[in-house]
Amino acid sequence: MIGAAFRGRLGSFDLDTAFEVPGQGITALFGPSGCGKTTVLRAIAGLMRLPEGRLVVNGETWQEGRRFVPPHRRAIGYVFQEASLFPHLSVESNLRFGLRRSRGAARIGWDEVVDLLGIGPLFDRPTAMLSGGERQRVAIGRALLSQPQLLLMDEPLSALDRFSKDEILPYLERLHASLSIPVIYVSHDIAEVERLADTLVLMGGGRVRAAGPIAAMLADPALPLIRMPQPAAVIDGAVVSTDPVYGLSEVEVPGGRLVVPGDLGPRGMRRRLRIPASDVSLGRHAPLDTTILNALPARIQGAEPEPGHQVTVRLALGADGQGAALLARVSRKSWDRLNLREGELVVARLKAVALADPAPPLSTRVTPAARTATS
Repeated sequence: MIGAAFRGRLGSFDLDTAFEVPGQGITALFGPSGCGKTTVLRAIAGLMRLPEGRLVVNGETWQEGRRFVPPHRRAIGYVFQEASLFPHLSVESNLRFGLRRSRGAARIGWDEVVDLLGIGPLFDRPTAMLSGGERQRVAIGRALLSQPQLLLMDEPLSALDRFSKDEILPYLERLHASLSIPVIYVSHDIAEVERLADTLVLMGGGRVRAAGPIAAMLADPALPLIRMPQPAAVIDGAVVSTDPVYGLSEVEVPGGRLVVPGDLGPRGMRRRLRIPASDVSLGRHAPLDTTILNALPARIQGAEPEPGHQVTVRLALGADGQGAALLARVSRKSWDRLNLREGELVVARLKAVALADPAPPLSTRVTPAARTATS
């Protein structure tokens, strides 16, 4: 468990935050620019000492009362917005610098880092000859080789163009799937958060507005996330089977099974699905004579009116309404015409299920990483 609480005034800005998140997986600090995300990250790193603070990382107290562990004694890897590599050193030498800064027993090996990030072919290059995505991969590798107990990432993709972001995201997913090191990831891009985070800390005006599992936060009617222009649900599931004839995989999720295009790996492999609310329609009966592959029973949990005569419907998969959270954005006319109400059983028809592509072969660059199951 990671417990953090910081309070202090920085010029005209008041920070008063407190949260507890799991000591594993990726926790995203999310909110608009200027809400205090980076300040909290710097306080966790010990780079900023606020008047009041408490920080416990998996049982180790790094700050409380007069106790303050200085930054160089905190087992932290820090990845900044800019890669900040040493320009006079090669890629391999930059990585070995991280290895020399390692603290304590090795948690992750050299070969593992190189393979996970696909940076072996870059070893002899000067850092000036790297793309933006390659530079960030090397920076992440250097941070990991310092053997951190906690990896901090401060908007690591914000300085990259769209192609470079699409290049590096699969590697971040690979790290997420392979490493046990907890990550605190700062972002104001909800698409990154939906794709990577397990836990979300929502910030605004120097305060923590809410914190919890990403799927629950996205569907919480008390939070502004559900009222975004393009809300979506994220659902984690396990591969059940693949169909090589039609190039499809079946993924079991809480409350049902979804058909997704492509070979998603062996049985039991965990995959994350993203389902935009605009791609979910509702009906009272299963569709007939349709190209839609996914139509599942779901219970209406509630509905939120939106501008433009729209309604965002909160659903839970399964006839018992105990499955994964799902969102549907429908017209007010459709909602009234079907006379839908909270608690009713409906059929959720999923026109699209998006899946982030697996990381590419190490020797290739990746193309924009979204595979979509359409009707």
